[in-house]
Amino acid sequence: MDGLAEKLKTLQSRILSGSIVLLSGSGLTTAINLTYNIVLARFLGPQGFGHATVVYTILTLISAVTLSFQLITAKMVAKQESLEQKAAVYHGFHRGAWGCGIVIGLILLSAQSQIASYLNLSDPILVGLIAVGCAFYVPLGSRRGYMQGIYGFRKFATNLVVEGAVRLVGSYAMVWSGIGVEGVVAANVTAIAVAYLSAAPKLAERAANPLSWSSSFHEISQAMVFFSGQVLINNCDIVLVEHYFQANEAGLYAAVAMVGRVIFSFSSAVVNTMLPIVAGTDEQERKDFKVIATSVLLVLGTGCALALGLGVTPGWIWTKFFGSGFEISGRYDLPYLLALYAITTVVYSVSVVLITFEMAFKIANTSWVQFAFSGFVIAGISRFHSSLREVILVQLVLMLALLVCVALPFAIKLMTEWGGRQRPTNSRSATLVRRISEDEVVSEFLKSDFQAPEFKDYQTSLGEIVSSPDLTNADENLKRRALFYLRHFSLWKEIPKATEWFEADIVESDLTQIRAFPRAHWRALAKGNFKITEIAERVRDYQLTVDSTFSSKIAEIREKISTDDPGFSAVILIGTNENEPLTVLDGNHRLVGAMLSSPGSLQKLRFLCGLSPRMTQCCWYNTNLLTLLRYAGNMVARAVRNPEAELARVLAKADQ
Repeated sequence: MDGLAEKLKTLQSRILSGSIVLLSGSGLTTAINLTYNIVLARFLGPQGFGHATVVYTILTLISAVTLSFQLITAKMVAKQESLEQKAAVYHGFHRGAWGCGIVIGLILLSAQSQIASYLNLSDPILVGLIAVGCAFYVPLGSRRGYMQGIYGFRKFATNLVVEGAVRLVGSYAMVWSGIGVEGVVAANVTAIAVAYLSAAPKLAERAANPLSWSSSFHEISQAMVFFSGQVLINNCDIVLVEHYFQANEAGLYAAVAMVGRVIFSFSSAVVNTMLPIVAGTDEQERKDFKVIATSVLLVLGTGCALALGLGVTPGWIWTKFFGSGFEISGRYDLPYLLALYAITTVVYSVSVVLITFEMAFKIANTSWVQFAFSGFVIAGISRFHSSLREVILVQLVLMLALLVCVALPFAIKLMTEWGGRQRPTNSRSATLVRRISEDEVVSEFLKSDFQAPEFKDYQTSLGEIVSSPDLTNADENLKRRALFYLRHFSLWKEIPKATEWFEADIVESDLTQIRAFPRAHWRALAKGNFKITEIAERVRDYQLTVDSTFSSKIAEIREKISTDDPGFSAVILIGTNENEPLTVLDGNHRLVGAMLSSPGSLQKLRFLCGLSPRMTQCCWYNTNLLTLLRYAGNMVARAVRNPEAELARVLAKADQ
């Protein structure tokens, strides 16, 4: 435990030190970008500033692809042990990023007139320039991801500063020379190209790429969902305001939204540090509350400090900076809007930290929740946009709802799985004996409850293949699976497709890591603690005081298990791996009955174990809001599907 504690302390310090480096770089970059925005606002006025901002926002929307390559490159590079493997992974993602960048650029070029018309832009060439920038912007993500993956946070921060500096100097030169908005957009494209070229990594000799294309594509597609939601939430308001409001008001809103980007850049520094570090650690190191708390507190601290400062800053200071065209009179003046937008961004940034923490060691379902909320933001602003204040309030309400949706399952996981305590690293839940087929598991599961009413019509005609299965017979396996789905289709669809099945040995010391299946009367017995050892003690007390069908069933099992061959079907367990807690999928009664019987009775049971890293997405193993929603979807699928008709088709085909 001392070694684990030392690792956790090191992990926290690495996140903290890396965050400080990136926060310093982000702070300097933010100062440069603030100066950039002030220069544009003063020289271009609200209308020109609004046009320049919304055109750059197009590029920011494309960053969903850029950031996806950055995140996955960082995550996969961090997981590789040798520099040669890191180089191979980087090369694969870098080539893919170039292909995506070119395709996106061509799409923007072909649609530049339509995009310019929707955004009320004066010249489609503005969109064309951004299309050229995309060719460099997407592969820039893979290069920055490599920096993160090798923990090169100082070089990463420097690269951000270089991009901001070139943007500022180039834009000022273009505005000063009288070129205007077109020159500013061209300067932005140049800044991206310079940042890409300066981020070229020094690579070791490449080894064979350890990643398959299918697994890489799956991870990138999941990251795309995450970042698509993120960039839409951060930028769709600017695009919609440009469409619904007059040019001057759109320019004012662009100045307000600039503050949100400043705050989000600080939270991104924390996220960019946390993700590769956490991804490169083991399961036990991640499962410490202090790790996520460190990141959340950093985001809250910097964000709240900025929001407070904006709220107390007099309005005349902003007018002095931006120019007289940015003055707003009345109760809801510029400082009010700035502070309100800042609070909205802080709330959203905390959600992003929670989502990204999960993505560091598994593909997070919460990314889909965020993506759904991006649609709600677009719909909300489209419906409520009577004033700039109303536009911000719509986002604040939705971001608070998003935080609740993301934090609730996360909190449940902390309380139920982590509990703030770490298990010894040498503990186990089972000893794997041999790999078995899924057909064998289905056969054992079906055998255990074939007396259920759902199978009444088939107990005579199909009883033989259930009681005496021939697992080498493909037709029998199809019949048993179709029969099994009559009762358990929804349950089985929750099990991840790539689950590997094993026969396992369970000894008495392993029982502390096994949990009962949380259903029916087991919930009342558990009283919130589903450890099978605790449940067995409560069942013993329950039997002493209550005469019921449940008690009779347990007593019957205890009597049968005392014989040489009790004739029980296997107890089926599920989990992420053999060293983590397991949950009983089928066999609660048999296992508890054996535990309450004579010593050695446990060895008379057969145990089958299904393992998958994605088992945390199964509601039988990890019950929370998101997994229950997934189960509800499978229930709908079961309602549409007709298992009786499917079984009839299988039987008819077998008889031909």
